[in-house]
Amino acid sequence: MDKKLFSEMEKRMDKVLAILKSDYATLRTGRASTALLDKIYVDYYGTPTPINQVASLSIPEPKMILIQPWEVKMLQTIEKAILKSELGITPNNDGKVIRLILPELTAERRQELAKFAKKKCEEAKVAIRNIRREYNDALKKMEKNKEISEDELKRSQEEIQKITDKFIDEADKILANKEKEIMEV
Repeated sequence: MDKKLFSEMEKRMDKVLAILKSDYATLRTGRASTALLDKIYVDYYGTPTPINQVASLSIPEPKMILIQPWEVKMLQTIEKAILKSELGITPNNDGKVIRLILPELTAERRQELAKFAKKKCEEAKVAIRNIRREYNDALKKMEKNKEISEDELKRSQEEIQKITDKFIDEADKILANKEKEIMEV
């Protein structure tokens, strides 16, 4: 069976895990991370622009994000965008910089975040299984068209299942790490 087919499938499954990791990076835990702001856009001369492209972001303390806009007039715009986001953090604007102080997560909020993380992981697993189905269907079609033998079909399906299991396990590990991070006090 064509190894190119398997590597193509693995690349697609890798992308699913990359998206899962990216989603998890924007999920708020007990620690400050500039990734929390990755999905927040501000209006910069009529163009939606990520905050990190209009300001410098830093973490001076474990529970604080400092946002220093390159143009002072962007302070209000950035502040409004953060308030509109689902971060649940009130920005402190001193006229020069914006400070985001991350409050302690309540046990209830940690549970919600863990539930959301599980949901995202489940979505990733469904996407991985859909990719598996797609490739299995392609193999069945090849067998039907006599391009591969029945034995090759079985061997290839077993290989596809091994690859799928590997990626599902990886998704579970990523989830376990994120849940551990969320639940840390």
